[in-house]
Amino acid sequence: MPKDKYTAVWVSHSSISTFLKCPRAYYLQNVYKDPATGHKIKIISPPLALGQAVHEVLESLSVLPTVSRFKQPLLEKFEKSWKKVSGKNGGFLDSQNETIYKNRGIEMIQRVIKNPGPLKNLSVKMSQDLPYYWLSEDDNIILCGKVDWLEYLSDTDSVHIIDFKTSKYDESVESLQLPIYHLLVHNCQKRKVSKASYWYLDRSDDLQSKELPDLENSHQQVLKVAKQIKLARSLERFKCPQDGCRDCLPFERILHGEGEFVGLDDFKADTYILPKKDTDQIPDSTIL
Repeated sequence: MPKDKYTAVWVSHSSISTFLKCPRAYYLQNVYKDPATGHKIKIISPPLALGQAVHEVLESLSVLPTVSRFKQPLLEKFEKSWKKVSGKNGGFLDSQNETIYKNRGIEMIQRVIKNPGPLKNLSVKMSQDLPYYWLSEDDNIILCGKVDWLEYLSDTDSVHIIDFKTSKYDESVESLQLPIYHLLVHNCQKRKVSKASYWYLDRSDDLQSKELPDLENSHQQVLKVAKQIKLARSLERFKCPQDGCRDCLPFERILHGEGEFVGLDDFKADTYILPKKDTDQIPDSTIL
């Protein structure tokens, strides 16, 4: 069968991660479209809004020459990015909660200003807006994804994969993120990958070095899950292993009309926020 990217199954770190946690959540995020609009659905939340704003600022630097990267103050850039996610557009239900998250973002940007680390060095920008390659032509599967930063190491003519982390939590040791990023960078540009690191911007001035996963093992791991996703899509079988979990239930609430529509995202997905349920409100004391 000839290659056809329009009929291929596209997988990414995000979609694979979701599928492994809950196939039903994968379906609602990546396959389902609202019959009324023809659009996919998305839920915006404060952690997602924070990550979006910080990543937008930092990733904008990678297209600039090193001498120009910090000419425009980063906090000015952050203010512009934050306006896009302010209020309900970022899932904030009150100004106090928004202030808490915005201040976290400001602290992350200030950390980068004081400790720019690799961001002041040469970088490599892949030509594709969305890097992708054929994970398996026989299975008609494409692997895609964006890598936050590629530092260019001139002494070895190689690249250093860097992923910016805005969460308070460490990436799971079982995560397929690095295997997927290693595969993408290896197959979508010509230079060898010699290093990989996470930068936990919420708490660290320094990068956390990670061991590079083996490419062949990574390919087999990722292809195995990708084939499971393709089979689930062909059978239209996406069952939550718990008959309702934290990953799929928020989307089920949207389908049941509980969400508030706040607009379209950059990919034309219908974006919603969810009100807090009564069970989310925990009293500070009880009269017995």
